[in-house]
Amino acid sequence: MTIAEERAARSAARRARPPAEPPLLRFDRVERAVHWINATLFGVLMLTGAALYAGPISALVGNRELVRALHVYSGILLPVPLLLGVIGAHGKRLRTDLGRLNRWSRDDARWFRKRQRAGVVLGKFNPGQKLNAAFIAGAGVVMLATGSIMKWFQAFPLDWRTGATFAHDWFALGIWIAVIGHILFAVRDGDALDGMLGGTVPAAWARRNAPLWYEELRP
Repeated sequence: MTIAEERAARSAARRARPPAEPPLLRFDRVERAVHWINATLFGVLMLTGAALYAGPISALVGNRELVRALHVYSGILLPVPLLLGVIGAHGKRLRTDLGRLNRWSRDDARWFRKRQRAGVVLGKFNPGQKLNAAFIAGAGVVMLATGSIMKWFQAFPLDWRTGATFAHDWFALGIWIAVIGHILFAVRDGDALDGMLGGTVPAAWARRNAPLWYEELRP
């Protein structure tokens, strides 16, 4: 084959190749805003909580009343972004995704068994993400309830205050572990992280990691 023929064959192959699929919208602006506002509030809660309750860090804090106020009001504000995000027409995608996070399939259960994971077909969220979301949601309710008892303790008996403090401390540890794990997994998957930063993911990523969701989006 001559050089000219080889070039012509390459050109023909390029023309015959199907065009690359455009990126897919994974999270709209409302979903991204809710996520990052909540992430900021969680960060404030975790850092101020460590400053108030962890001995070595607590000793470094000067204005403890300011730190305590930031901790309390960040906790009170935590449900607000989600509540504002789900109401109205602008919250349609967020409501749909919350429903997806709450639905489990047989493939989701098989995903936890590594030997059976090869044949699993997943939707938009993998089971690890669903489990993390369920834990954070439940832990958030517990932290808000126990934190309220600890803040306005005069209205509650001693055993309630003791139990609230115990639960608050242990759930705080669980949240630290869950959030650090969430961040590590996000950093490991650049395409998934881009989906939460810019909103879109490559179609190839969706086909590979979330084939059921990919099929939903196909015309």
